[in-house]
Amino acid sequence: MNKNYMVSLIAVIVLFLIAYVGTQQGAGLQMVFGIILPYLAVVLFVVGFSRRVMSWSRSAVPFRITTTCGQQPSLPWFKQAKIDNPSSTFGVIVRMFLEIVCFRSLFRNTRMKLAGGTKMTHQLELFLWVGALAFHYAFFAVVVRHLRFFTEPVPFFVTLIEQVDGFMRIEVLYDAVQAGLPGVYMSGLVLLAAAFYLFLRRVFIPQVRYISLANDFFPLFLIMGIALSGIFMRYFTKVDIVSIKELTMGLVTFRPTIPEGVSSLFFAHIFLVSILLAYFPFSKLMHLGGIFLSPTRNMTGNTRQVRHVNPWNHPVKVHTYEEYEDDFREKMVEAGLPVVKMPEEQA
Repeated sequence: MNKNYMVSLIAVIVLFLIAYVGTQQGAGLQMVFGIILPYLAVVLFVVGFSRRVMSWSRSAVPFRITTTCGQQPSLPWFKQAKIDNPSSTFGVIVRMFLEIVCFRSLFRNTRMKLAGGTKMTHQLELFLWVGALAFHYAFFAVVVRHLRFFTEPVPFFVTLIEQVDGFMRIEVLYDAVQAGLPGVYMSGLVLLAAAFYLFLRRVFIPQVRYISLANDFFPLFLIMGIALSGIFMRYFTKVDIVSIKELTMGLVTFRPTIPEGVSSLFFAHIFLVSILLAYFPFSKLMHLGGIFLSPTRNMTGNTRQVRHVNPWNHPVKVHTYEEYEDDFREKMVEAGLPVVKMPEEQA
């Protein structure tokens, strides 16, 4: 049984408690968790992300190593797979767009399984594809919604996404009973559910559990902790939104301040976000930047149309077949070996 997830879970719980206890009245660490650590996390994120992307961009790729799933342009009677094996820049753009927006390669991912104990079968992992789509799009919606706290005035697209995301309301409005929740943002609930599904998949599928390490579980638990604390603040406890907005606007305008009324739960929430930002460039989450620079995806498959020569090849003196035959033609004829030119044809 893979116990690596316990290490990650305990680490996230400890981090949450450190921030929660450290920002209680009398502890006096609000400045650390509300200003210093968020600034430090942003610096680590920007510098680390930039360094990794720049190092990838400088990596030479002398050969065409595209991953293909279709026919390359060849003879006229062979139909080319223009998206799966693009030979033009436009085809690469379409392929990358579908990969980034729709996770096209993940949609076709298969898992091997023994049927009846002896027959090998390949099954589509559609649930993984749906879970990954839900996770990434929900995460994107949550990030965009939170721009409300860092902008003034709030951009129109943030308001639009909030309206679409919060279409569902749970409330009872009668003269005797008036109860309910604020507009329910589906993205937060979907993010939590999708992260939990990805965690369960790593625990209950033997092949995935075998290769899962603590650093695979840690970001999942971080995201679940961020989602849970955010959901709790919105629906189950009262937080001072005005004070939170004042704090966040102070951060983005470089006039940081710690207003009164900010709860310890919010400081723990923003601390987990800071940990995720700082951890991001050094983890597998960097596929966010790596997908754009993957040579197996962003190169054209035109090796039958264009000759690609490795620029690093050391110049080597070659001995062509014509030269070889000139040197050994008579001996080849004596040995009965076929030659292109007979000895009398040399003159």
